[in-house]
Amino acid sequence: MPGPIPAEAAKAVLHGKSEVACLDVREHGQYGEGHPFLAVPCPYSRLEILAPALVPRAGVPIILVDDGDGVAERAAPVLARLGYRDLSWIAGGATAWAAAGFTLFKGVNLPSKTLGELLETEWHVPRIDVETLAAWQAEGRSIQLFDGRPGSEYRKMTLPGAASMPNGELAHRMADSVPDPALPVVIHCAGRTRSIVGAASLSLAGVPNPVFALENGTQGWALSGRALRHGADPGPMPALSQSARRESRARADAVIEQHRLNVIAPDDLESLSADPSRTLYLFDVRSDAEFAEGTLRGAVHAPAVQLVQASDAWIGVRRARVVLGCDTGLRAATTAIFLAALNYDVFVLPRIGDHPAHPGLRQPDPPVSGELPSLLQITAEAALALKEAGGALLDLRGSLAFRAGHLAGARWAVRPRLARTDPARPVALIGSADVVGLAAADLRAEGYGDIRHVAGDPASWQARGLPVEATPDVPSDAAAIDHLFFVHDRHDGNLDAARRYLAWEMGLIGQLDAAERAEFRIGPGPFAGT
Repeated sequence: MPGPIPAEAAKAVLHGKSEVACLDVREHGQYGEGHPFLAVPCPYSRLEILAPALVPRAGVPIILVDDGDGVAERAAPVLARLGYRDLSWIAGGATAWAAAGFTLFKGVNLPSKTLGELLETEWHVPRIDVETLAAWQAEGRSIQLFDGRPGSEYRKMTLPGAASMPNGELAHRMADSVPDPALPVVIHCAGRTRSIVGAASLSLAGVPNPVFALENGTQGWALSGRALRHGADPGPMPALSQSARRESRARADAVIEQHRLNVIAPDDLESLSADPSRTLYLFDVRSDAEFAEGTLRGAVHAPAVQLVQASDAWIGVRRARVVLGCDTGLRAATTAIFLAALNYDVFVLPRIGDHPAHPGLRQPDPPVSGELPSLLQITAEAALALKEAGGALLDLRGSLAFRAGHLAGARWAVRPRLARTDPARPVALIGSADVVGLAAADLRAEGYGDIRHVAGDPASWQARGLPVEATPDVPSDAAAIDHLFFVHDRHDGNLDAARRYLAWEMGLIGQLDAAERAEFRIGPGPFAGT
């Protein structure tokens, strides 16, 4: 095990030519307040759950990031038990990274967010501002407005007059959704990235309509003083006619040929996975419903809209190989162009749903699955009695959920900072089975023998008349390391937070150093002059 390495050495490896994973094992709030550009969130509280999916090849070199507080050093042997063999961590953590003169970036999904800004700058993606859109709507101009986010986000808030159509799906369903090739199409999201990517996707697919990205999305609309629509039903995806399916396939063939994308069949997965020095991901980028109907064995569901928006939620290994599958090839092909721009080696696998019996992807060097300890489950009443008798009652749910309501006398805890008590006394843990199990494994390693899992939630406890209390200030913001407070309420009416968020997005390119900028491979754009 290599052990600690200087920040300068880690920086050189991260921007090298070989595969590497940089896992930030701090909790979500710590990560979002400042992390290396290529660091992928993998909090210690859920380390064994997240790492195997993010890093599916055990031989990949892994560099860990913490706060210089020893969490990375604790995480390394945990990962070693899963089979990972090349583990190191930045000596001094994020603080040392900054001290070496390297930027710590706020926010999440940095590579994808930065890609959106680069696409707007280099491809000159057509855009309109909210004033123009509002004027078009007021004058009754014929346009088609789409919200390019997932339906769950559309339901929370969207623009008046917008239809739900997640990015990737619109080009695929264009013949049925927008049959008039002259009708202007406007794509919006909550901010900037998915508006830009959505508009670019349509042009990449050869859609003839005038296409525009709405500048600053729902946040820009709210900042203009206009009201958003809340609680809208996104409805099911519109059915695809046979003629629209044929058009989608024709568009896919044109995109693949124009951009010289690598197309493979299921039988090619074995040869791709045979290379012991390369990591291979297989993603099905179709809709939820299509994926549920059947897919290739070993495929992970990653809807096109979110895979581009949050690539680091699925892909933890830089410069890895990625196979993208769909039915006609179009959703996979357009997604492939964006992932190639993010510096992955990408392959398109059309007709993925036609091969559910195929052996699919077999990882040649997978990590092993860790076993969670078996815990005695007890009622909340028993947990309160245990606490009264001198035991410990620790609540491992999210910090904001704890603030909203918890069993009286419980203490909030998070795995890297478990509240230490007398190992001879029993401990009752509250939270989901997986998070509780991981924390229990740490406690057992430290000599705790009697660990129990509390059943239920605040609603069920209150229904039985048990004491549930709210503590709006406990844990404090500083202690709530699992929650990212950075402009967290920008979608809940805090206009100042919205301004700061949009300024953050537009400022990302300016923060890049030469090595970080070189991580992108943006080819010629689909718009005139690019």
